[in-house]
Amino acid sequence: MKTLIIVSHPDIDESGSQQYLKEALPDSSDITYHHLETTYPDGKIDIEQEQALLQKHDRIIFQFPLYWYSSPPMLKHWLDEVLTENFAYGYGGNKLKGKELGLVLVIGMPEKEYQVGGNEGFSLSALTTPYQAMAKKTQMQFLKPFLIFQFHYMTENEKKRILIAYQQYLMIEKFDTLRAKEAWTLEQMEAIDEEMLPAGSSFILDQVKEIIEDNRMELDEIQMYLEQAGGSL
Repeated sequence: MKTLIIVSHPDIDESGSQQYLKEALPDSSDITYHHLETTYPDGKIDIEQEQALLQKHDRIIFQFPLYWYSSPPMLKHWLDEVLTENFAYGYGGNKLKGKELGLVLVIGMPEKEYQVGGNEGFSLSALTTPYQAMAKKTQMQFLKPFLIFQFHYMTENEKKRILIAYQQYLMIEKFDTLRAKEAWTLEQMEAIDEEMLPAGSSFILDQVKEIIEDNRMELDEIQMYLEQAGGSL
């Protein structure tokens, strides 16, 4: 699966959250990082090039800070220019059909405020409705958004958890399932060059792998019993 991350931020060098996410990108040829304001500082978008880029990827991610419940202006401009009739919709406009559309949103307010009765009063599910409608019109599958609340108040451990979850969001098919996350974690551990780790690390890695595999066996066994009983996980 090839993933295209389309990032929009007018001052990305000064953004701690965006720089952190950029540094967190996996070293993979299947992931393309594309910052619009850097690519098009004059705002003149190469439409053919952008449409060709979209067609080369399977999962399209829009990544941006939430500005007044929407995206920075450059992404809106990109959408208007690139997702044209006969390409993204309308007669013959099925070039995005079957692809996935995801959002990575960096949000300054706490999560609890995005609900009825909260200071913002609307859920993120409601506020992202235009992107959901866009996915429907272009025959893409809209993915559950990846939301980062108040990055600057996070502890180092919280940021590390964000890093792992972000990589999974970019790389894993069916990223929201425990089974897929387990398989991805084991693959990442297998790829580690243990000669680069401190002494004793191999033992710890083996223990973690064993725990993950044992837990999976127990879950599969429970699943089997539930299916026999007429239910399912």
